[in-house]
Amino acid sequence: MIETEAPAERALLVGVQLKSQQGGWDVQDSLQELAQLARTAGLEVAGQTWQRLDQYHSATLVGSGKAEELVELRRDLACDVLIMDEELSPRQLRNLEELMGEDFKVLDRTSLILDIFAQHARTREGQLQVELAQYQYRLPRLTRAWTHLARQAGGGAARGGSGGVGLRGPGETQLESDRREINRRIAQIKGELEQVRRHRALHRRQRQRTAIPVIAIVGYTNAGKSTLLNALSGAGVLVEDKLFATLDPTTRRVQLPSGREALFSDTVGFIQKLPTQLVAAFRATLEEINEADLLLHIVDITHPQVSEQSEAVMDTLADLEVIDRPMLYALNKIDRLEDREVLDDWLEEYPGSVAISATRGQGLEQLLQEVEDMLKENLVYVTLRLPYDRGDLAALFHQQGTVVKMSHGEEGTNIEGYLPRRWLEEVRPYLI
Repeated sequence: MIETEAPAERALLVGVQLKSQQGGWDVQDSLQELAQLARTAGLEVAGQTWQRLDQYHSATLVGSGKAEELVELRRDLACDVLIMDEELSPRQLRNLEELMGEDFKVLDRTSLILDIFAQHARTREGQLQVELAQYQYRLPRLTRAWTHLARQAGGGAARGGSGGVGLRGPGETQLESDRREINRRIAQIKGELEQVRRHRALHRRQRQRTAIPVIAIVGYTNAGKSTLLNALSGAGVLVEDKLFATLDPTTRRVQLPSGREALFSDTVGFIQKLPTQLVAAFRATLEEINEADLLLHIVDITHPQVSEQSEAVMDTLADLEVIDRPMLYALNKIDRLEDREVLDDWLEEYPGSVAISATRGQGLEQLLQEVEDMLKENLVYVTLRLPYDRGDLAALFHQQGTVVKMSHGEEGTNIEGYLPRRWLEEVRPYLI
């Protein structure tokens, strides 16, 4: 007997645009991206609709008339799932589930992205981070119909070895039991991730001793980060025309034009309305960005919302408090660019940006030269007199900078040389 694949679930997409919203993402553009997310998750897009409102409705997000229309569209389009392009409150989710009827799924953009991350996480760390985000999202949204969720989120309790929901105490409801089990699992995952964080910090300290500069590749999802890392290093990172095709960071050595080596780290792609749970859960992974000497911001110059995508990346970097890190823009996919004026405008707005095609290798030599030049610019020549009890700063100078001259005097160690700008505040009290 030949097994056949089950047909994909059919999704109805719903967007909302506030009348007060000026500029930025248009609701139809956002719905187009939501459709790409839905297809990445393995869903078939059956249709989409949207509404312009003065404000979100507290009961169902959309107005009552539009809510009734969704029920009709469910029947007419033979849909299996409703996906809202905004994050739903627990009350809105519950009301929409009741309105759409039994055996019908209601998702929002956040839960859809969490599902995609769960599908694509490959390493143990990535799986733990996604599972934590899923639990934190679902906990306030537990309803009577959502029982035994501790067995569902990311394969959680079953994979964690604790095995489902424990025995209930006297008078404890199933919902209370589920909440208690989920809170227990959240604490367990956080403990495991803390161990991962300490292990990562140890590797980072070992790497810092080699004084190899770190370049973190950041950008909107599908902008070409993995393709660029492959082109620069032959890393063999998975490249697919899907959103969030790769989640787990990959770091590779790349030789710069002078022969000096640098570490290039490919980080998870960003997206507009990136769930706060994911930013928090992936903070351990994104520490690579915080430790980077330079951020290499990859921009898909061919995308119709190129400016909005770039702004979404900058907003996320601001959330991670790394917006002050030196940044180089790489304007990617110039081989597919039809309007040269778009590129000229970006080059004018961001002097020093480099136009590249990661797939064809165009502009990569110039990109590496610009990276090296920026790393040199980021070095500051300083003269320090360090007390003998601050041997840690002397070691820091040797690890992170270049010592030109060093001598020992009665008051301490005198050091001259080049130090990365980000360490300047650390040594400022000892500047001569």
